[in-house]
Amino acid sequence: MLYTNYELVGVGSPIIDVLARVPDSFLKTVGGDKGGMVLTDAASISDWMAKLPDSYVEAPGGSAGNTIFAAARMGLRTTFIGKTGNDAGGTYYREQLKAHGGGSTHFKDGNIPNGRCLSLITPDGERTLRTDLGAAATLNPEEVNAADFAGCSHAHIEGYLLFNPELMLAVLKGAKEADCTVSLDLASFEVVNAAIADLPGLLEEYVDLVFANEEEAGAYCGGFKGMEAMAFELAKVCDLAVVKAGRQGAWMARDKKIHHSPAVPGIQALDTTGAGDYWAAGFLAGWLRGKPIDICGKWGARLGAEIVQVIGAELPEETWGKVLKDLG
Repeated sequence: MLYTNYELVGVGSPIIDVLARVPDSFLKTVGGDKGGMVLTDAASISDWMAKLPDSYVEAPGGSAGNTIFAAARMGLRTTFIGKTGNDAGGTYYREQLKAHGGGSTHFKDGNIPNGRCLSLITPDGERTLRTDLGAAATLNPEEVNAADFAGCSHAHIEGYLLFNPELMLAVLKGAKEADCTVSLDLASFEVVNAAIADLPGLLEEYVDLVFANEEEAGAYCGGFKGMEAMAFELAKVCDLAVVKAGRQGAWMARDKKIHHSPAVPGIQALDTTGAGDYWAAGFLAGWLRGKPIDICGKWGARLGAEIVQVIGAELPEETWGKVLKDLG
């Protein structure tokens, strides 16, 4: 691979996660489906936070953000395209990426506070998300072009941008004009349902690698059709498709061949926040270094297994040390 300033650039919403453990009954106060993501406003999040039955913690988050933070810890040269707020939250997010080894040069400055995502974690480890995008939502298509991707090898884009079709298209066109390869994480089944009319065409024209979990893949395929079948269906429009299914592992389809990557056995999930994002980070760390697809899947499974054993999408320093030593 030719040397570039950045091996990996993430594109998405740089938001701060507010992580709280709640009983299933609390979900009735926020409405919607368990395990999904619904966009809301700052006032609603503040109201729900005031009603939380226990304390909460805050950490840098966002789908692409989680992947970029983890990929930086895996040794990739990373940066991020997204709009941060004009408050302490925005400063915190930028400083945290630098502290984790990433570059903060590609952020754009917003004129309102930084976004927040309330992550409600039920006893089964499932997380239900309510998100106020804040400054991230003010990123306009006119603000993104090929120059943002200059010097980058690969762009990893979060599927939540599909809620803003014009912005997503500007991002995809900019990445391709700069000769980046592109991966897209489908993010949630709500995203897929909302974008299903345009999604196949976008995948076929712009995306090299697509990540989905079984719910997202089922939404794309019009219903659950088996893991291999759904991976092959997505691979019809992308060079490589990955469909993840938690403890069942992941199925990776490419060149009419299927590869299964088993999950790490014996893991007790405490919180699934960031599981797919970390899986993508591990996979991309291998893929961008030219590792075989089975090794990429193994790295993805390892990072996914580690992150579900902690609250939130940050691993302790000692865990990172062990992961990096084990993966060599």
